[in-house]
Amino acid sequence: MSTTVLKVSGLKVAYGGIQAVKGVDLEVREGELVTLIGANGAGKTTTLKAITGTLPDCRVEGHIDYMGQAIKGSTSFGLVRNSLAMVPEGRGVFTRMSILENLQMGAYIRNDKAEIAVDIDKWFAVFPRLKERATQMAGTLSGGEQQMLAMARALMSHPKLLLLDEPSMGLSPIMVEKIFEVVRSVSAQGVTILLVEQNAKLALQAAHRGYVMESGLVTMSGIARDMLDDPKVRAAYLGE
Repeated sequence: MSTTVLKVSGLKVAYGGIQAVKGVDLEVREGELVTLIGANGAGKTTTLKAITGTLPDCRVEGHIDYMGQAIKGSTSFGLVRNSLAMVPEGRGVFTRMSILENLQMGAYIRNDKAEIAVDIDKWFAVFPRLKERATQMAGTLSGGEQQMLAMARALMSHPKLLLLDEPSMGLSPIMVEKIFEVVRSVSAQGVTILLVEQNAKLALQAAHRGYVMESGLVTMSGIARDMLDDPKVRAAYLGE
């Protein structure tokens, strides 16, 4: 059995009297690409933000273990230092910095300048559009290009676990295909990924395992390719 990188047990999140997450259990093992799918408002993004400690004022209950250590209450920058990175919904690039400067910011916890340069070349090879625009301000990029930049920036920190929150949101179909091509490529390089995504078909096609979230609860989980053939999943999320 591979090492469990992330284990979430009995996670509950409440904003005042509103229970957004009602007791979620999930785990991600080393080298896996695991997807969390569900409709808008199901609690997927709240779950990721609870893991990373980036929620606004709310009540969080349950256990969140990363690499065998409890991380509930940890700071987000502390998690990056422990090799956990997230690409947030909406990308969050530094709009008034160049593409190159954004990538350098992704490596701010590192001191190995020569290796940082090697990694920048590596991700420019994966994202040739970014290389062509290396000196361009990030705020002038298209949505898809900003998504590529946000992913490359997160990968510059050498994460043991990469969290992706809705990477296809608001993108053209061609760009969505490109983003998922990159997600599969990054996974094939051995990066452990937890992917939150509304595009259930592409997410399950890319993933090893999946979880379905509805109204703050995980209602189904299993091998991704089996879930693609499940009549309930097909009816609810694949439009079939």
